[in-house]
Amino acid sequence: MFDERAIVSSVLAGDQAAFELLVKQYERLVFFVVYRLVKEKEDQEDVAQEVFIKVYNSLPRFAFASKLSTWISRIAYLTAINHVKKHQKEQVRPFTGDLEHFSFVGDRPETVMDKKELAAYMDKLIAQMPIQYRTVLTLFHLNEFTSREIAQTTGMAEGTVKSCLFRARKLLKEKIQGYLKNDVL
Repeated sequence: MFDERAIVSSVLAGDQAAFELLVKQYERLVFFVVYRLVKEKEDQEDVAQEVFIKVYNSLPRFAFASKLSTWISRIAYLTAINHVKKHQKEQVRPFTGDLEHFSFVGDRPETVMDKKELAAYMDKLIAQMPIQYRTVLTLFHLNEFTSREIAQTTGMAEGTVKSCLFRARKLLKEKIQGYLKNDVL
């Protein structure tokens, strides 16, 4: 079992092997957070590396007020958001539009792929969603965070997290149902 306190103490004492264990334990979490927010593969790797540099440098200030995974995911989230703000044209702001008027860009699903590629289609849909939706879906479904942990990670209110999760699921459901309906015809 991974003992957060022992690993943190070892890293703070200068044990590089302990930091390698910490990286191995949380690299998947960091990758999932960064992957959903940063589009370019090279940038994803750079941002993930930057996250662990920040974790290492900030570890002396970690006070176990939250789980280590929540703290690291917050660093990953903020680092990725900062990267998006600096390098991409996408505006990072809450989605306040009407769901009926929201649409995805790109080709119709039946021209892009067949049923075997539904997972790839879902990834494509998620990548086109507003950034808050991508983040909440990733943390909740792939990283199995609770609404409270997502709120701590993103700085959103817990109610906003739940609302984003509901809306994101609704958007995905509608698009997938449309895809499946059109595919059957």
